[in-house]
Amino acid sequence: MAVDDKRVLLRHFLAALAYRTQKALRGAPKSFATFRAVPGVWTPQELLRHMSSVLGYARTFFIGGEYRAEPLPDLDSEIRRFHSLLEDLGHHLDQATPFRNTTPERMLQGPFSDAMTHAGQLIMLRRLSGSPVSPENFIVADIHANNLTQEQAEPISPDKVWREAGQED
Repeated sequence: MAVDDKRVLLRHFLAALAYRTQKALRGAPKSFATFRAVPGVWTPQELLRHMSSVLGYARTFFIGGEYRAEPLPDLDSEIRRFHSLLEDLGHHLDQATPFRNTTPERMLQGPFSDAMTHAGQLIMLRRLSGSPVSPENFIVADIHANNLTQEQAEPISPDKVWREAGQED
């Protein structure tokens, strides 16, 4: 079975997810992993574990079974698992593994979009923790569908007039 345009687009979406997640995590202080904005809100480490659960759930639509991400001891381990799941999903898309009981559109509107929403939450948590990340023009970001790894490019077009909240001109 040939890889179709929908699978190519899903693979690129996963690459954008890898890029945005690493943007949120790159250069974060060690304390960021366990930062809790308020009681009842996930820490970044817990949020990344949930993102892995969402991606593991997505993988079940290729391989069957169930998936639940058990807690890992540290953020670095969670990051490695997250990217491993992205790479596995990318492999299934590349190999044209048949979808089980879903469609490419439902994968995008469900688990893939859910994970991207959480990448945005990681960015927000960076700001709340006192370690904000500058915005950039993502349309020109150096995102490649073949790169689902932790090693993501630096921003090409960061906002040159960006100021951290509370800074004066």
